[in-house]
Amino acid sequence: MKYDKNQVHYVVVTCIPVNKERKFLIARRAEWEKAMPGEWTVPGGKLEVLDYALRDKDTKHHWYNVFENVCKKEMKEEVGLETKNIGYVTSMVYIRSDNIPTVIVSLWAEPIGEQIKLCPALTEYKWVSLEEAKNYDLIEGIYKELEMLDKKLKGENMGEWKRDEGFKSY
Repeated sequence: MKYDKNQVHYVVVTCIPVNKERKFLIARRAEWEKAMPGEWTVPGGKLEVLDYALRDKDTKHHWYNVFENVCKKEMKEEVGLETKNIGYVTSMVYIRSDNIPTVIVSLWAEPIGEQIKLCPALTEYKWVSLEEAKNYDLIEGIYKELEMLDKKLKGENMGEWKRDEGFKSY
C-alpha cells in the first residue's frame, strides 16, 4: 500500500459493555459480514456527520462527547442496551480491504438494563469473564483490550495496549 499523507480516515467507535459481575458482552459477527465474518467482537460503528451536526454545539465552535454518543448509539442499535459511565480503553488504526485507513477508538460502558436485542449483523452473544473470553474466536487485539479493562476495573493501572513479544508484522 502506498501512503498518502492527505488520506482521509473513517472513524469507528467500539464499546465494551461491562455488567455488575464484571463480565464483558461479546457478540458474534454474521458469516455474511465482509470483514471478519463469524468472529466475536464488541459493539461499534462509524462516526457519521449526523451523529453531531444535527444537535446544538456545546461551545461556539465545538461538539463534545462525540465518541461517547457514538458508543451510546451503537450499543442501542447493535445489542439493544442503553449505557452509562463511558470510559476510554485504547485506540488503533486498521487498514480496510479497500485501503481506507480506519481510526478505531475503543471505549467501555456499563449497560442500563439486561435485555439484549441483537441487530441482524450479529448472530449470538455471551457475557464472559476474562478467562472465559479465551475460549472465543475474538477479532485480534480485543482480548488484550479486555485484559486492560479488567485491570482498570480491579483498580490497577490499565497501561497501554502492547503487542506480543516476537510478533512480526509482514
